Amino acid sequence: MPTHTRKLLIGISPRLLRQVPAELGFRGKTLQYLEQSVAHWVMGLGAMVVMIPTVERDSEIRRADIAIGDYVEALDGLILQGGADIDPKVYGEPRSEATGSTDSVRDRFELELMRAFAAADKPVLGICRGLQLINVAFGGTLHQDLLLAGAATEPHVVAAAYDEHQHALKFEPGAWLASLYPNAEAPRVNSIHHQAVKQLGSGLAVEARADDGVVEAIRKTDARFIVGVQWHPEFHDARFPDLLGADPLLQAFLDAAATRRG
Repeated sequence: MPTHTRKLLIGISPRLLRQVPAELGFRGKTLQYLEQSVAHWVMGLGAMVVMIPTVERDSEIRRADIAIGDYVEALDGLILQGGADIDPKVYGEPRSEATGSTDSVRDRFELELMRAFAAADKPVLGICRGLQLINVAFGGTLHQDLLLAGAATEPHVVAAAYDEHQHALKFEPGAWLASLYPNAEAPRVNSIHHQAVKQLGSGLAVEARADDGVVEAIRKTDARFIVGVQWHPEFHDARFPDLLGADPLLQAFLDAAATRRG
């Protein structure tokens, strides 16, 4: 009789909301949540999705005896969501007035989570903040604001446009990412960030840049699959047929997860 093969199970790190709008209820509570686009993107290619709640050793909220390693063992891969700025103290720099809201619990949890998946040789895909977190995890630093740092010539985020704001993308010659898109003659991506890579972390390679030189994709060259992209591929949907296709990147991530499991 044929045996049933379990579908890939992908963990996605949570966004945290501590100041909950009154109309949602939950007065005085913290929400951990998953924006549905990334989950639907992953499920659309046949994998299952779970959100990984923060595991805090010093939490005031009672938890069972669960460790990050338990999640790493159970899951086939990790996706790091976008969201709040990373606290500059994590990469050894003073905070500038340009840095937005930060969350030390999320920073600490995601760094530990990412490093644990890397140590287990399980694939990691970072989206926007997720790229920045990968860079910081391997010793890199960030521009706390691209325009104030003089690292960009045009804004990389326009609040009113949100995921409709776009720019051109340039693959690095011979890059791994370029091989996923051999027919992309003039790729474009969305842009919803004001921070980006400043000093590149150890063992990381730049895979793509914006026209102004801002790093838009990185990859750990000695890992099975640790890749970060500065854009939000989960928002590259039917509304934007001219944007770079999202599925080749995700399929490469899932293929790496399947190979690791096998």
